[in-house]
Amino acid sequence: MTHLPNGTAADAPYALHVDPDRTGLTGWSRAALRIVELAPGERHAFDTGECEWIVLPLAGGCSVDVAGTTLELRGRASVFSAASDFAYVPRDTRAEIASGAGGRFALAGAKCGRQLPVRYGPAPEVPVEARGNGISARRVRNFAAADTFACDQLIAVEVITPGGNWSSYPPHKHDEDRPGIETRLEEIYYFEIEPDPATAAPGYGYQRVSPSRPGGTDLLAEVRTGDAVLVPDGWHGPSIAQPGHAMYYLNVMAGPGQERQWRICFHPDHATEGYR
Repeated sequence: MTHLPNGTAADAPYALHVDPDRTGLTGWSRAALRIVELAPGERHAFDTGECEWIVLPLAGGCSVDVAGTTLELRGRASVFSAASDFAYVPRDTRAEIASGAGGRFALAGAKCGRQLPVRYGPAPEVPVEARGNGISARRVRNFAAADTFACDQLIAVEVITPGGNWSSYPPHKHDEDRPGIETRLEEIYYFEIEPDPATAAPGYGYQRVSPSRPGGTDLLAEVRTGDAVLVPDGWHGPSIAQPGHAMYYLNVMAGPGQERQWRICFHPDHATEGYR
């Protein structure tokens, strides 16, 4: 299964638990994502194992204790309000997250080879990119893109798509290693949908993944807050937001190659200038 509706991949204490060794997808070996929800004053400790991790507040703030260092993350009210500060936690160590006021936190991870130092990523330094035009306009927060923050294997960005717009468009893929053209990367989409500002009614969106090879991934999923879609291969996009409801997704990517690069190939039938 590549569509994980809210709760289907829950494993206490996580609201979502996607690790390389538990997806059941053939060839999936690197990308990981956990969502942890903490009550006021609650703590969560975890061993990093073979993975490097970024602790990213989705709602609320927290402290992260790791290797004798404490990093204070102010966080944010919600994923729709602003970029957040974050903490980089290396492999082969133990970390603890604590939140005085409570909140929801993403642990974006990737299996890696090197143990890099603990680091703090300040929110004001997160590059924000305007991508696309018209109904494909969206904002990309490149907090851990390949060229913005040093990791061993992990690549992670956030995307905000206005209600009624398309993003992750044109459809694109990165499921082959072709030097200088395309880099093989597994990808996780984690979604949150902004409620109606007047009625607080929940919203939804759609995610498309189409085959890039015979027998490849073929999926059209309705997605809501807390859902995830795993993309082991295939053309992915568009991601479509319901009118009146902005769509957020967190992309977590990692691949088996030595080079940490985001090189993609656009679908030849949809590579329209101005929409990328």
